[in-house]
Amino acid sequence: QVHLVESGGGLVQAGGSLRLSCAASGRFSTYGMGWFRQAPGKEREFVTSINWSGGSTYYADSVKGRFTISRDNAKNTVHLQMNSLKPEDTAVYYCGANLLGRATMTKYDYGYWGQGTQVTVPS
Repeated sequence: QVHLVESGGGLVQAGGSLRLSCAASGRFSTYGMGWFRQAPGKEREFVTSINWSGGSTYYADSVKGRFTISRDNAKNTVHLQMNSLKPEDTAVYYCGANLLGRATMTKYDYGYWGQGTQVTVPS
């Protein structure tokens, strides 16, 4: 069983930064990890992902150059550094784990999810 717990969300002004963290149980160093987000009334959408070693990452076009994903396999943690935040980044952010070990962009690859953390950027 994989248990994921996100932290670090909050309210931040446009242009500001936040760092999300996701603590995982299990064989973390073998999992591919991803961050997805869901705004009210919208589908859960891909933000970024990282493979088991950290050597491969993908980003949604909307966050490229502003967000950075990283992982620490010694601490069973994945981070999402979010800079230059915009109101359209407002959403609940979810951490997901896939047993493929790869950095994938489809939510259907991720069999395990955290409870989510709210990020709010007022307009």
